[in-house]
Amino acid sequence: MPNNAERTYIMVKPDGVQRGLVGEIIARFEKRGFKLIALKLEHATKEHLEKHYADLKDKPFFPGLIKYMASGPVVAMVWEGLDAVKTGRVMLGATNPLASAPGTIRGDYALAVGRNICHGSDSVESAEKEIALWFPEGVIQHTMASAEWVFE
Repeated sequence: MPNNAERTYIMVKPDGVQRGLVGEIIARFEKRGFKLIALKLEHATKEHLEKHYADLKDKPFFPGLIKYMASGPVVAMVWEGLDAVKTGRVMLGATNPLASAPGTIRGDYALAVGRNICHGSDSVESAEKEIALWFPEGVIQHTMASAEWVFE
């Protein structure tokens, strides 16, 4: 992995898990060349989700969001690669799936903002905070044999 690689946090929400899209989402990030360094299936508590979405606590949709996110398991992941945060967000598509381009995860698989398949970090700082929240045990550092074929 190049020295300027960064990490991003991606979460498959309950709708993505229930619809069997976890493998497809992982495959897209792997095919793009990102390295998976942490992964877990978790049924998050209300308190944990309130910490994750603390920046939205004053929004009118916050209670419904927390209730929905606690309704089933999520898949939490950390991906590493060049410009991982920005590229990850582009791969996910717009928050509103109807505004997402075909070929993006949300553009291909979602129709409603409240059921938009995935969460992705919106900045390097957010990614660091989210990774620490969801993976307090840390991540796994490893070398991918294919790295020399993906990076200059």
